[in-house]
Amino acid sequence: MIIENAKTYDVNDVEKIFFRPSFCGKSANEMGVRVLYNMPLPTKVPVFRHNNKILKEFSTGWQGGNSGGMSQRDLELSKLKAESSYSADSYFATVYEMLTNSAEVNMGDLTGTDLEVAETEIFRRSIVESVYATMWFGDVDGELSDYNAFDGFIRKIITTKENNGDVIHATIYPDTQDMNPNTILGGVWLEADEELRALAADGNLAYFVSSDIYDSYLFYLEENGLLQNGGGSTNIRQELHFHGIPLIEIPAKRYNVNRAKSFCVLTDRRNFILALNTADSPEKEARMWYNPDEMENRQRVVFLAGTTIVDNALFSAYIFDEGVNW
Repeated sequence: MIIENAKTYDVNDVEKIFFRPSFCGKSANEMGVRVLYNMPLPTKVPVFRHNNKILKEFSTGWQGGNSGGMSQRDLELSKLKAESSYSADSYFATVYEMLTNSAEVNMGDLTGTDLEVAETEIFRRSIVESVYATMWFGDVDGELSDYNAFDGFIRKIITTKENNGDVIHATIYPDTQDMNPNTILGGVWLEADEELRALAADGNLAYFVSSDIYDSYLFYLEENGLLQNGGGSTNIRQELHFHGIPLIEIPAKRYNVNRAKSFCVLTDRRNFILALNTADSPEKEARMWYNPDEMENRQRVVFLAGTTIVDNALFSAYIFDEGVNW
């Protein structure tokens, strides 16, 4: 199965088909962090600290003048390209499976439109997965070529800790540690800045944890009969909380990272920012074509992306380079 007629998507199609459905609205919320899409370049992130000292005894004239602590942080975006290729056999198997899973496709009368939709969806999913992995584990100086397009949150935490020492509420464990999940979750909470803990009332705090910490805490709750929904829940993966704060599972092992085998990061969701831009990329298009010389179906899109941590005082973390002994 091949599509010999090359398909080119212009900038509006790239936004509408590949990026906006994945990184805006509900899909952006499911990323767990704050997502900025197509912000003007250079991208600047507003940092607001509420001024709680604005009340004054009444008198005539202006007595204010405080800006409320508003500042900005520059967010550097890297120029990226997403590319994939499939041999004819692999392409047929992948696209055919997607088509058979759709009730609206007539397998006895496949049209070019059906194939194009399936091919586009495969590429869109690949982009989302790659951006998500790099968002967390990207390291431009790392050994993993799959995730060196831009620095992710974990690398930024490690770098910030190495450059600022005790100013940052993060502990990096180079060796395997013997800990239990309550010690990890509780320790991260207790070592957090008072301002971060005070944000719990806003409902945006979250523990971002590697899968092993998530699983260990889940087993602990099950063994002690502390799960809210009990064993009869139909949830595929139960949502867990520690002292009312949700745990968001980050599957580190899936991406075979070479550092931070285990980690637990407490922060306000709005403090971690992923930014993407397709409007200001020089190559404002996506292409899908068949290469007859290599007998491959190929796909490519060019865009800009990057991450930042807005306020280094508003996160607390334990990072275990060699993992945890449970």
